[in-house]
Amino acid sequence: MKYEGAIYRPPSEAYSLILQATVGCSHNKCSFCGSFKDKKFRVKSFEEIREDVEEAKQYARYVKRVFLADGDALIIPQKRLLPIVELIRESFPKLERIGVYGNVKSILKKSVEDLKRLRKLGVGILYLGIESGDQVTLDRICKGTTLDKTVQAAARVKEAGITLSVTVLLGVGGIERSGIHAEETGRFLSRIDPDYIGALSIIVVPGTRLADEVEKGLFEVPDPYMLLEELAIMIENTDVTHAFFAANHASNYLPVKVWLPEEKERAVQAIRQVLSRRDPDLLRPEFLRAL
Repeated sequence: MKYEGAIYRPPSEAYSLILQATVGCSHNKCSFCGSFKDKKFRVKSFEEIREDVEEAKQYARYVKRVFLADGDALIIPQKRLLPIVELIRESFPKLERIGVYGNVKSILKKSVEDLKRLRKLGVGILYLGIESGDQVTLDRICKGTTLDKTVQAAARVKEAGITLSVTVLLGVGGIERSGIHAEETGRFLSRIDPDYIGALSIIVVPGTRLADEVEKGLFEVPDPYMLLEELAIMIENTDVTHAFFAANHASNYLPVKVWLPEEKERAVQAIRQVLSRRDPDLLRPEFLRAL
């Protein structure tokens, strides 16, 4: 497999075959993210992708899941993306699902019919980083979209029958907007009603704009207990039809996995109990946190 640079994938794609369809991220401007700063975005040619598929068939003929990397493979124009998905479907007879990252822009470039076509060919889950439900915070981190557009994009994915998995980022509002970010993100999750929600915690990556802001005193990172308070507030304000909420990423200080709304009260009580004890031994050590 001819991977270019570091490859990132969602935790739930740990056992998937990773096919790099694009290099880098089509947006690549988020202030907190350093994942693709060393890559110039491009879409790989069909020939490059076919060579990787042919190689994979020799060792993973019966793979059940495929994830299309890099940061935003959904941005590939439909007329170029369909042959790629068709190739994957034809090459792996046991295929159950294709996963892909998307952003608001790339989703809205696809019609519902476009997305339904991809779903029919095996695209079963789309990962969308929303980070915050607070527009002020989104603007500050250079997310490049609005809440209303995100609502439109989420609705389009759900209408097409594709599972919607979103991520939010604890601490991304800084100390200044910590409570607002948490509350508004919970309310926003209620608006878009995703199937899966993943909460990560902010880690300042050297070389990013966020790191510069921290150094200049323009951004203060919430401490671990403020992040847990955000998590509790966020869950309290999240009213969804049925979603799995996971805050068990390696960046988080306290692993939480619950079904909402069924286990909301239990989750909030457990977090509040940890907050009341203020025992650092209950938290993931700093040296074990990672992106």
